[in-house]
Amino acid sequence: MSTQEEQTAAWNGTGGDAWVRLQPLLDETYAGVEELLVDRLAAVAGSSPTVVDVGCGTGATTLALARRLGPAARCVGVDLSAPMVELARTRAGDAAVEFVVADAARHRFAPGGADVIASRFGVMFFDDPVAAFANLRAATRRGGALRAVVWRPPAENPFMTRAGEAAAPLLDVPPFVAGVPGPFALADPDHARDLLRGAGWSTVSAEPVDVACGFAERDLDDYVGVMGPVGRALAGEDAATRARVVEHLRPAFDEFRADGRIRFTAAVWLLAAET
Repeated sequence: MSTQEEQTAAWNGTGGDAWVRLQPLLDETYAGVEELLVDRLAAVAGSSPTVVDVGCGTGATTLALARRLGPAARCVGVDLSAPMVELARTRAGDAAVEFVVADAARHRFAPGGADVIASRFGVMFFDDPVAAFANLRAATRRGGALRAVVWRPPAENPFMTRAGEAAAPLLDVPPFVAGVPGPFALADPDHARDLLRGAGWSTVSAEPVDVACGFAERDLDDYVGVMGPVGRALAGEDAATRARVVEHLRPAFDEFRADGRIRFTAAVWLLAAET
């Protein structure tokens, strides 16, 4: 199975189901990242832009962009996960947004039809990132822009790696690997900039930003038991095994507990590029 086929299967299976199940929790957790992206994109979007949100997931960022940019904007969310897009469409209600089930790396967008490409943690999963970014560039008008948030290295994001490290004695959990399709594929800023330049983008930059994130402490069991590699490893296990693993993981997050909340810093790059 190719990397692209693996991604499609994952996001239409366990991965997509996890994001659908925990949508309110994940929206709360990454609200600060959403605000960062929306603020930066609004500064370059113009008065009546067409914005394509790559890897839109359950729609939080697409909807936030539509609220910020107003009714003159056309906001289109694209994701290869059918269950996530289905939830996004439900959440949208009567809002003037569109959601498309498609692989943004290969989708036949209208040439030059977008003013801005946006993404919150959605561009790290491309099997051929140069081709994917070239496809997105072709979809963007001359003078348009890209703004995307991606993770910095695992060592700078201990919250992201903690569950997998702590679960190692109990589960076969593959480690995060920088530079391959996955959360840390663009963790090296030089590599990320080279990929974008190789795809034809210009004025490319990677700005380090630290974003405060968090959620209610009562939701920790759901987060560690459902999300990421631990969630995938537990997906086929029985209830007793899941309970045993989650109980084992709780103390590993003690350093992130404060005032009834789980608090952590998302160490990210804000990628910016122009056509």
